[in-house]
Amino acid sequence: MPSQENSLLEKTKVSRLDRYFKVTERGSNYSREIRGGFATFFAMSYIVVLNPLILAGADSNGDSLGSARVAAATALVAGIMTILMGAWAKHPFAMATGLGVNAFIAVTVATNPGLTWPDVMGLVIFSGLTMLVLVLTGFRTAVFNAVPSSLKSAIVVGIGMFIALIGLVNAGFVRRIPDAAGTTVPVGLGFEGTLVGWPILVFIVGLLLTIALVVRKAKGAILIGIIVSAVLANILEAVFKIGPSFDGTTSNPQGWSLVAPSMPNWALPDLSLIGQANIFGAFQNLGVTAALLLAFVILLSIFFDAMGTMVGLANEAGSVDKDGNIPDVDKVLLVDAMGAVVGGGASASSSQIYVESGAGIGEGARTGLASIVTGVLFLAAMFLTPLIHLVPFEAVAPALVVVGFMMISHVSKIDWNDWGVAIPAFLTFVLMPFTYSIANGIGAGFVTFVFIRAIQGRAREVHPLMWAVAGAFVLFFGIGVIEQAMGV
Repeated sequence: MPSQENSLLEKTKVSRLDRYFKVTERGSNYSREIRGGFATFFAMSYIVVLNPLILAGADSNGDSLGSARVAAATALVAGIMTILMGAWAKHPFAMATGLGVNAFIAVTVATNPGLTWPDVMGLVIFSGLTMLVLVLTGFRTAVFNAVPSSLKSAIVVGIGMFIALIGLVNAGFVRRIPDAAGTTVPVGLGFEGTLVGWPILVFIVGLLLTIALVVRKAKGAILIGIIVSAVLANILEAVFKIGPSFDGTTSNPQGWSLVAPSMPNWALPDLSLIGQANIFGAFQNLGVTAALLLAFVILLSIFFDAMGTMVGLANEAGSVDKDGNIPDVDKVLLVDAMGAVVGGGASASSSQIYVESGAGIGEGARTGLASIVTGVLFLAAMFLTPLIHLVPFEAVAPALVVVGFMMISHVSKIDWNDWGVAIPAFLTFVLMPFTYSIANGIGAGFVTFVFIRAIQGRAREVHPLMWAVAGAFVLFFGIGVIEQAMGV
């Protein structure tokens, strides 16, 4: 009798967990969620290594954040925010430092004379707090609902193209051609038009294997592809000592894209950057107008990067209803806004939803359980350094390419007979990969949409919020001219 009671109690516990995350309702199961959580972590874990490299510069006082401290803060924030996204918003969306934002603040914001790193991160917090207000007042959700369905589909397609390009570039299959080469072609195949090196072989084997498994509808296809590729990569590194493509002094075009496969070691994380940000520092050192301009660009980037990514991932996960609505969208946007505040407060830059979450979704993840798995792995990455070196870019890139294909299939949902929305849709999905920015693609689509509707004499069909957002994007694209005119 006690054993039957224990069995009944266990079933009750499982059913409560299932009901809370809607695992069965969304057509998933626990094994898919766990596999999806691992796949997403492997796909985006590179940020723990890359973010310190991007934020490596010194501020106006000559002080730097320190790569070890940034890496620890990046992993911590990613872990906490991803777990919160999963446990509260219940979506398989993982979060980490946004590449667009961190590059902008490193190249543009942090180079302003008189600004320190605490001042820069204070601007990120200010932008995040502004975002929180926009979410709590319902403005951000209203903007999402005002976007025409064809443009939403274009965002999904654009993210698919973008994530595929990320995979191809991360693997070294597609590379930028140096200006010194004397050619006008911006990118090319491999190194100088040739596929060379063992890492490329890992990518090709992984891509063919993943495609074969997906076509055969094998369970765990994407995760199996990542694991097999990672094992092959570690074997090749152990035998041939290939090394990274750049070790800080010399370049190795036949090396691993960023991290060479290696076994992790135990280390205590340095979290001393937490709480170092100065939210009012930029306003004191640059003046209110200049600081607000920089905050505006940060705000617009995190506003639409997250919205676009959320739309693309939700569509791929099948969690969008017939009216195009996403369940608990307010919670998703609220957690994303909190990511900017927490990321800035930890001096890791703004944390936001990652397109690489598509790897987990492609593996079958449909609920927040997958995000909890991913978040726990990020927290473990703080101590097992470098945990992410077990899986180099080349082993994950095939998954991103395959997921990109899955998302691009949404192109059929665009109304190509209506040029007023077809042309903006085209610009939306083309400019995302070509400019390496989700926000740029969305902005171009929004601006051209209201412009074409106006010249068609159909301006009244455009939602007032679309006009407002298009105007904001005009300022966004013209920020360089504005700053130059103001002497900022």
